[in-house]
Amino acid sequence: MQIRPLYDRVVVRRLESETTTAGGIVIPDSATEKPNQGEVIAAGPGALLDNGETRPMSVKVGDRVLFGKYSPTEMKLNGEDVLVIKETDILAVIEQDKTMEKAA
Repeated sequence: MQIRPLYDRVVVRRLESETTTAGGIVIPDSATEKPNQGEVIAAGPGALLDNGETRPMSVKVGDRVLFGKYSPTEMKLNGEDVLVIKETDILAVIEQDKTMEKAA
């Protein structure tokens, strides 16, 4: 099943949280918070403006995004937990550093 969000809504797959600290300490699942980062898996066409035009989305499928703790609506899609977020509730797009890509 595929999903096509309406207007300025985005479907995001939450990224897994880190289970170890930089010092190597393992953090148990019960002590970790849900991560506020995710990957866009579907995006609507954009916000509907007062004049009837559609403002295009600033994010696209595949973008890694940062969102607020209480902004997403959680739901299941094909047995997977996903989030539905309005584009205005996305705080930032996380971009890869070009120097890191060359090193890999």
